[in-house]
This record gives sequence, C-alpha cells and structure tokens, in this order.
Amino acid sequence: MYKQAKWSEPLVFELGAKERIGINLPEVEEEVKQTVGEIKIPDEIRRKIPPNLPELSEVEVVRHFTRLTQMSYGVDNGPVPLGSCTMKYNPRIAWDIAFNSGISDLHPLQDVKTVQGLLEIMYELQKWLANIVGMDICSLHPAAGAHGELAGVLIIRKYHEIKNQLDKKTEIIIPDSAHGTNPASAAMGGFKVVEIPSAPDGNVDLDALKSVVGESTAGLMITNPSTLGLFEENILEIAKLLHEYDALLYYDGANLNGIMGYARPGDMGFDIAHINIHKTFSSPHGGGGPGAGPVCIKDKLVDPDRNIWLRDLLPGYIVVHDEKTGLFTLKAPGPYSVGLLRSFFANTVPLLWAYTYILIMGPQGLRKATEHAVIITNYFAKLVDGLKGFEIPYGKGRYRKHEIVLSAKPLADETGVTAEDVAKGLLDSGFYAPTIYFPLIVKEALQIEFTESETIENVEKYADRLKEISKTAYNNPDEAKNWPKNTSVGRIDVVKANHPRYISPTWRIYVKRMRGVIQ
Repeated sequence: MYKQAKWSEPLVFELGAKERIGINLPEVEEEVKQTVGEIKIPDEIRRKIPPNLPELSEVEVVRHFTRLTQMSYGVDNGPVPLGSCTMKYNPRIAWDIAFNSGISDLHPLQDVKTVQGLLEIMYELQKWLANIVGMDICSLHPAAGAHGELAGVLIIRKYHEIKNQLDKKTEIIIPDSAHGTNPASAAMGGFKVVEIPSAPDGNVDLDALKSVVGESTAGLMITNPSTLGLFEENILEIAKLLHEYDALLYYDGANLNGIMGYARPGDMGFDIAHINIHKTFSSPHGGGGPGAGPVCIKDKLVDPDRNIWLRDLLPGYIVVHDEKTGLFTLKAPGPYSVGLLRSFFANTVPLLWAYTYILIMGPQGLRKATEHAVIITNYFAKLVDGLKGFEIPYGKGRYRKHEIVLSAKPLADETGVTAEDVAKGLLDSGFYAPTIYFPLIVKEALQIEFTESETIENVEKYADRLKEISKTAYNNPDEAKNWPKNTSVGRIDVVKANHPRYISPTWRIYVKRMRGVIQ
C-alpha cells in the first residue's frame, strides 16, 4: 500500500528562535582592516532595518529540508511522465561538473584568458548542438526554451526587415497542436498568428496550410514530432511551400527526444531551431530555472549587397576560436543581430550539464536514448489501447515517437470521472501524473512521456494502474472523484490555488495576508 511521507512541516520562518545561528563568522582581524581599509557602505543603500531572516541552527535547517524532500516527488523517486516536458533522469556525474567551484566561482566580467577551459567547452557544445539538429551555427545565449522561441521569432522579423519586406510579412502560421508558447512568442515578435488545424491522421492539414500561405507569411513554427507524438510526414512539402514565399521555417525543439540521432530538423528544411537543454539533454527542471534554450540556424545569405548572412542575426554572444593565438573569446552581437535578450553570455550550469550528458552518451548513446524512448512509448500504447473509457485520438494505427496522448473523454462522458480525476488516481498510488488537458485539441487529454529512463516494469505498472482507475471509475465514480488520499497534500481547489488572491510568492506577502494588511 502506497503512502507518501506527510509531515506537519512549518515554514522555515516559523522555526528557530531569536539569535539562534548555524555558523559563527570570525571578527575581521586588525591586520586585514589595515590591508583593505575600512569598508564603507553608502548611506543611501545602507539598511535601516536588519533583514528579517530565519534564525536556525544547522541541524534545524538540515532536518527541515530533509522533511520537505520526503514529502516531495521527483525523477529520483520514480517515473515523471510529463508529456512534452521530457523529465528524464539527471546523471549524478553532471552534478559534480556543473557545480564544481572552479566553474561556479567564475564571473562573467573576468578576463577571458582566465576562463579558457569553460569557453572551450561552450565552443564545443555550440558545434555539437548544431550537428545534432543539422544546423550550421548555434547561439547559447537564450535562457530557456520560450526564450529561444522568442529569439527565433526575432530572427524571422529581422530577416524580413533587412530585406525591406516587413511591411507585408505580417503573419506567422502555427498548427493547432503547437505548444502554447509558440503563438505567444509570435505575438510578442509583433506578428499576427494564423492557426491551422491538424488532419485526422495527425499531420498538418495541407489544404488548410495552402489556403493561408501567401505573400504575408513571414514564417511557420512547428515541432516535429508534434505534441501528439506523431512525426510530420509532409515536412519536406511544407518546407518547400514556405520557402516559395520566402518565409522561414522554425523548429520548436521541445520534442527532439523523439528523433535525436535518427533525423535532423536542418535536413527537413528548417531554417531556425531552438533546443530545450532541460528536456533532451537532461538538465533538471524546476524552480523556474536556470534553463537554457540555444537557438541554431541554417546559414544562408540574406542580403548579398551588404554581405549579410543569417548568422549575423543570431542573438547574444557566441564563442569563437582564434586558431593563430589558440584563444577562445566571446564575439559580441553585431549591427544586424537581434541583440542581447539577457545579460552576459548564457546560463552555463545547465549547458555544462548538457555537455556532460552528450560527452558520456556519445553519438551512439544519444541515438540509443531516442530508440528506447520511442520503443517504450509504443509498448505503453499497446498496453492501454482499447482500455475502457480511454481512446487514442489522431493517427489511428500510427506509431508514436517520444510521447502518446490519451483521451479520457469517453470515461468523463460515461462516468463523470475526468482526466484530472485520473491524474489524482495515479498520484494516490505513488505515480506521478502526466501532463493533462494538453494539447488543447484533445478533449480530456493525458499526455504521457516516459523517456529512455524508464524500465519495462515501471511502464507496465503505470498501465496496470490506469486499468484499476478505469474499473473504479465505472464501479464507484464517487471514490475516483475524491483521490488522492495517500499523498502529503490532499486534493486542492485548483481554481483557488491559481488565483492571485491566494498566492503568496514571498514571505513578506504571506505575513501581510496573515495580518490582513492585504487580501
């Protein structure tokens, strides 16, 4: 019987006692004062009131966070099959490298001669990533996948601006199965979003695409495989159609784990691609970052008169190597670049994680990872195909790639038990819930992706639990509506949990809410 650890754990600010400390800092010696002088903090930035920090002993801190980890769930505990998020195992060797003090203590403004090792790693990573996606050059600058998307959209915009056709190139086409950030990124780039439907076979509806592509088309954003887990079979025809109108084809790299080592976006006709380092290359998710979303391009001449190439449009700093001096240096964005999208170079910690992952896997290992992820997905699809209350929409009979989308619509229609209830039922037995209600084109969607990390046994247990949930839903739907009961936190009010009035992002706001100062 599964039962998650459950503690009545207070906030860290509610622990400890006045003047209880976990470390004693020595007084500054007189000799040091004479060497560096007296440290004077300007009055305008000096604190008038001491910061309200928790006061705890070291053992209290350790116990507090240990209890929190025991209440939590992650890939170290079991499968995290969040479709479209690719939650794979994070190799522990990468911890040692990414958080090595020789790297974490570096500063972005120090002399490049003192960071040659790190720059060489980033230089190699630029080349490796470009090769994996079949592009010519990559910028590691963007800080996350959506940031990479925005960079790609801005490159599309700059491309048409340089060619003096931005006034007519006003639209970006996006399939209805796209990630939600795609239309957001396109809109932020100043484009009108034109949505096209998916055909019953799961591919882009070519007739719909042909009806909207025209002189006003600036580009198309698409991921392949799609969020349905299906490979876009008409991608070469789509690329040809876009290029006939001098529109750029953009690859959302969120689903790269379904084709890595087998197919490359650059070979499919894509001009731009971003890569989710935290998905395909194992850098951990969570906490809002740090992430990394390198953007890569298939280099092509943009303006022959001014000798402007697509590489000149890339954002941020790029590591270059001077073969004469042997030095690795950072090349600043030029006059045609979309510029800096953030401070400095890139988030090196997740990039180092990716570098380590690629290095220990090698080309054959990366290909094997994709192979296992695809096999495990299709094995799971066979296990649940025909399960009462569930169906696999789009592309009937087609093999899936990295993920599969189930619809619990029949279950909801017949019993009232929804995809959310199914997710809670999975939690109740010690499994992590999949992504639910995405993609939006699938009603009562359960998007499931095990990745190459998972064993056959875990996949079979997951499928068995779905069968138990189906049986319970038809025999006792009221029980299913009250899951979970065995987790550290019971069923929450999802509307209230996402309402700004009830969210306390900081301790200060929490205290003010408790005191009734704010609502």
